[in-house]
Amino acid sequence: MADEAGGAPKAADKETYDDRPFHSDGLPPEVRAPLEAFKGAEPPSPAWFRDAIAQEPERGFVESLGSKLEVLTWGERGKPGLLFVHGNSAHADWWSFIAPFFAADYRVASMSLAGMGASDWRERYAFRDFAEDAEAVARAAGLYEGGVKPVYIGHSFGGGQVFFAAARNPENMRAAILVDTGFGGPPPEVEAERKKRMEQIRNIPTADRPSRVYPTLEAALARFRLMPPQPAGNPYIADFIARRSLKRAPLPDGSGEGWTWRFDPTMWEKLDRTGMTPQLGAAIATPMVHIYGAQSRIIERRKSGEPSFFPKGMLEIEIPDSQHHIMIDQPLALVAAIRAILATWPPTTPSA
Repeated sequence: MADEAGGAPKAADKETYDDRPFHSDGLPPEVRAPLEAFKGAEPPSPAWFRDAIAQEPERGFVESLGSKLEVLTWGERGKPGLLFVHGNSAHADWWSFIAPFFAADYRVASMSLAGMGASDWRERYAFRDFAEDAEAVARAAGLYEGGVKPVYIGHSFGGGQVFFAAARNPENMRAAILVDTGFGGPPPEVEAERKKRMEQIRNIPTADRPSRVYPTLEAALARFRLMPPQPAGNPYIADFIARRSLKRAPLPDGSGEGWTWRFDPTMWEKLDRTGMTPQLGAAIATPMVHIYGAQSRIIERRKSGEPSFFPKGMLEIEIPDSQHHIMIDQPLALVAAIRAILATWPPTTPSA
């Protein structure tokens, strides 16, 4: 989950969206603004990363429920399918340095959920719609053409969507791999700060009051941060993600163009939560595995007594020295874990 945010508004800016990050007071610079020190320059990156992103995906759109959804694909049609789904406020390119590792053996797709990335924004969002979107993308991308149903892989909020889709429509997927996924909403202190801000301000972004526009790319990158709060384990990955989180937009004073975030900032206010929480202990027919970070906030909350909706006895794999954003903290360990899972599991079922 990413939370791209800006500085505090001045008193005269009452009609400007307050895009301060949640729970930002007192955070160290490497958490509050992990890219600020690079002053707009790309951090040094290793050869494996450069080789991975050099494998450019095919970029396109799939229509679902009247919306155009951004889709990236790698690998040949006719091979088994993998669908990657990102976290909240993120986008398909969060998987662009992970997906190429699977392209030799799989037809791989990464989607931007509605309201995020380059996908269309909607007047309302719902878990059942996200589930329908995922199937539409998987079918249009050819993920069912390999003789078996695809495996869905989702991180954080995207893992929640994969879980919901697996529970609602188990016939659509062979298995689900959840990556650091929880069901309790934002961390308690983040939710408390969100509610406090909602009581204090009424200028939530609309078509007339969009998200803040930054005058330079450097200024925008300096405001990128992760949610839940954590350092960017590998700054070159955070920088890659942040640059693809932005789009050009007119500056408020009409002096030219600047940069703003691509996601719909009002998604949480538009989200229909009806039926989004699974029943505790409910039987799930879809085979599932959960990969989590050893220092993840989600795991901390579970250990403190927050209920888990995962099926009893579900296999869970811990990634050492990683927090919530495993693809940033330990990308190669995540690749290895997914590869090992796919090599030995799940059972094969014909595609529909």
